Amino acid sequence: MKNFKNLKVGLDEDLEEKLKLLEPKVSDYKILRKSLDARGYKKPYFVYEIDLYKDGNKAPAKTFPLERINTSEKIKPVIIVGSGPAGLFAALRLSERGIPSLLLEQGTETKERLKDIAQFWRKAKLNPKNNVCHGEGGAGLFSDGKLITRIKSPHISYVMNRLVKFGAPAEIEYLNNPHVGSDKIRRVIPVMRSYLLNNLCKIQFNTKVKELAINKNYVTGVVDENGVTYDSDQVILACGHSANDLFSTLRNQEIYMESKSFAIGLRVEHSQTDINKIQYKDYYDHPNLDSANYKLTYNNKNKNIGVYSFCMCPGGYVLTSSTEPGTVVSNGMSNYNRNSPYANSAIVVTYTPPEGDVFSGLDHRTHLEKRTYDVLKSAGGDRELPAQTLIDFLNNKKSTDLGKTSSLSGAVPVNLVPLFSKEMHSELSHAFHNFDKKMKGFINPHSKVFAIESRTSCPIRITRDNDTLESLSHKGLYPCGEGAGYAGGITSAACDGVKIADKIYENIK
Repeated sequence: MKNFKNLKVGLDEDLEEKLKLLEPKVSDYKILRKSLDARGYKKPYFVYEIDLYKDGNKAPAKTFPLERINTSEKIKPVIIVGSGPAGLFAALRLSERGIPSLLLEQGTETKERLKDIAQFWRKAKLNPKNNVCHGEGGAGLFSDGKLITRIKSPHISYVMNRLVKFGAPAEIEYLNNPHVGSDKIRRVIPVMRSYLLNNLCKIQFNTKVKELAINKNYVTGVVDENGVTYDSDQVILACGHSANDLFSTLRNQEIYMESKSFAIGLRVEHSQTDINKIQYKDYYDHPNLDSANYKLTYNNKNKNIGVYSFCMCPGGYVLTSSTEPGTVVSNGMSNYNRNSPYANSAIVVTYTPPEGDVFSGLDHRTHLEKRTYDVLKSAGGDRELPAQTLIDFLNNKKSTDLGKTSSLSGAVPVNLVPLFSKEMHSELSHAFHNFDKKMKGFINPHSKVFAIESRTSCPIRITRDNDTLESLSHKGLYPCGEGAGYAGGITSAACDGVKIADKIYENIK
């Protein structure tokens, strides 16, 4: 085997032909890493890291051998609250360790969930238990299927491998910016569910957990909204970042929690062609280039305030994704082919809640979402997203004509500036002008912004012990994923679920 790092392959070159030139006796190869270099004005090219095999040798399959519990032992199922990435991968890892689990989800399976979401987008009929954020697959099912993460975890390759096993594209194991797409991940999750149901996991949909069962400082299970108690010595709480009512119950039950910083802002939309031209220059329409993306940051050093792009969706759509009546939440997604004529991204400002009240950040988030709904209603909307041209937002002027947008629920022209404090509007404005310097044309007459981008992460952390991973206040409770404040995306949430499952395996063993 030979390893080639930083192997450059031009847009019009064939990878396999290049490998044969490097090694005429090549019999197989394995791509370890692939990225695109489109910096400057040179012609873009791909950069690979590859293991190359010759003389009839084949690339070995990637395996993840795991120790298992002795199946002859009677083990009480671990309860998992929530079937987002954290909950699903916790269940998967437990099953591969020989440990049974019971997964409780307040929403429905994917197929039925899609029906409720369509009703909301088309007719403003919101199901608080089953929507863009709640239901099988969690919020990640409708956030582009992006698997990009900044974390350094030994479990990332495992997560990618298992997603491929259940039907995700094989390329996610080596792409620099892995992406499944909202359309494909909706087919992956049901396959994963089928596997779990045949391997030590029971799943109950339409089962909303109301509170924890507690004996002194030990969690002994959970209680659903119908009063049914489910007993277990271990409860993995993977409820997601939008479980507001459950957070309130946990506070009443004196589960230790802390407030944490999160981000608030807008979702900006451009023509995808405009973004391609900015990023790829003369090669913007080359057939071997995917829809271009971007990653932007701006930092006001004097005030120590950061503004950055988040959840960038090339060839995507802007979504309304509320979880409670009388609120508006914006989000973005794109399908695997990323073939929408629009590109969108959240542009958000870091917000640190004032000290003293654990729920001050959550209350502020809810307040903004309600105010955004009031702005929408006053403009005559009910299911649409309130929007404004970017230039009008910078000039504090109500838009009159938005033109076409990608919003699946439509858009209503408003002035979004009053939603923000003067300081936040100023920081967003400075950031947009800074981004326009980095990407000339970012501000243009066709750029639009939508409100409000508020579900970037959870404003609360259900704090856990660094060693045991249990709640600081209650034994047997394992806060997990985004809702617990320990993840920020599909991959990091899935990795956290694996981490929790392995800790439970160690305890049982």
